[in-house]
Amino acid sequence: MILLGTSGWQYRDWRDLFYAGVPQRQWLEHYATSFATVEVNNAFYRLPERDTFAQWRARTPDDFCVAVKMSRYLTHIKRLKEPAEPVARFMSRAEALGDRLGPVLLQLPPNLAADADTLDAVLREYPKSVKVAVEPRHESWWTPQIRSVLEKRAAALCWADRLGRPLTPLWRTAGWGYLRLHEGRANPRPRYGRAALSTWLDRIAEAFPARQGAPVYVYFNNDPGGAAIRDAAALGALASGRDMAVTRYPAGA
Repeated sequence: MILLGTSGWQYRDWRDLFYAGVPQRQWLEHYATSFATVEVNNAFYRLPERDTFAQWRARTPDDFCVAVKMSRYLTHIKRLKEPAEPVARFMSRAEALGDRLGPVLLQLPPNLAADADTLDAVLREYPKSVKVAVEPRHESWWTPQIRSVLEKRAAALCWADRLGRPLTPLWRTAGWGYLRLHEGRANPRPRYGRAALSTWLDRIAEAFPARQGAPVYVYFNNDPGGAAIRDAAALGALASGRDMAVTRYPAGA
């Protein structure tokens, strides 16, 4: 099952494309009629209060899922050191989402080299019921030792794409997957072309066979000009055309 969405929903340049006639205070509700999941990217910069997470839960339908990017305090300031307090503070707020809480994304700094023991210590702090995806951005992370840590903790290696090319190995390290599409190379930029989207569906189908029913969270992070909305809709249509299970997406966006 592909759980399809975008990285955020509050973009001014989506107003006329996606939110025409909808007051900004109702954008989340409108978004949730077209998509069944969203990735909260701005939590990385400023961790929302617990009440904000609770409001998101109240404003979305029962089948909605919110993935949340971990605060940069842990990943970029502490650089994964002393994780207990940052993780506890994050979870004390994010857990207000209740059953709407999806994966937690750890996006690591591009200049942070691999440290398997430190990664293991961080992942150990999260409740076992919480899915954690890790997006390393330094080539030193692509080792069997790192893969083993992810597998042991049932954490997903976050697959990432820029300009239609994978930025990570296509490891499957958990019973679920996570894919972020940052920037396509089709026109108008930063759109993704049909060939690139089809290739990613091939990769998902190979690593996560439909018969296993594993969830794969897919988020488009190429928000300028509404590219993320259009590309998510295009990916959803392609997946449906292949009889791949996919959550709702806007038709004809």
